[in-house]
Amino acid sequence: MKETFTPKDDMTMDLFDLIGPVMIGPSSSHTAGAARIGLTARLLLNEDVCKAEVGFHGSFAKTYRGHGTDRAIVGGLMGMAVDDPRLRDSLTLARESGMDVCFDVVNIRGAHPNTVRLTLTGVSGKELTMEAASVGGGNIEIHKLNGLNVDFTGKEHTLIIHQTDAPGVIAAVTGALAGQSINIANMQVYRRKAGADAMMVLELDGAPEDYVLESLKHMKAIRNVTFLKRRPC
Repeated sequence: MKETFTPKDDMTMDLFDLIGPVMIGPSSSHTAGAARIGLTARLLLNEDVCKAEVGFHGSFAKTYRGHGTDRAIVGGLMGMAVDDPRLRDSLTLARESGMDVCFDVVNIRGAHPNTVRLTLTGVSGKELTMEAASVGGGNIEIHKLNGLNVDFTGKEHTLIIHQTDAPGVIAAVTGALAGQSINIANMQVYRRKAGADAMMVLELDGAPEDYVLESLKHMKAIRNVTFLKRRPC
């Protein structure tokens, strides 16, 4: 079946988008972007990965071996940056470390051609599922996190809060950030249904202090808090 992809209206690109990142080749989309997806998933899990199920969709599914997408994803899951020379040997390094990795081909309806679905288990038993796309120039978009539809890139300081949908949670979070004079550049709120599982994704102009993040973790109805620092070019 022929896959189609409709670009977003906002197609503004910077110089980095055009020339791509400093990276281990051969492709910014299939290698650098894939490594960045793996690394972002590792940061969101916030612990070492002991098991990873990797499902490749579309173009990724057709070329992941030849373009090194499998090695890039696994390298990212091990904490490697896009320019780390160890990416070439990441599958061997993963086996030696005891990481259990399996690859599969999946079909995700309406997804970008360079999409991967990750199901991860950390060393403590913590689990994370994520769907993300490599959209060119080493840039990525996260489209699903733990079953909830999301939309963020990791380019900016990003605060991700998993909570129970309840009155006052949004106000408490934004108030804590305002108290530290941190501006919210973009905010998205997702929920399964009223009173159920929910998530906030906030892109920030500054990085909150550790004590602010700790205070958020102890707020009523908040289950988990993850902070991703602005991605270096």
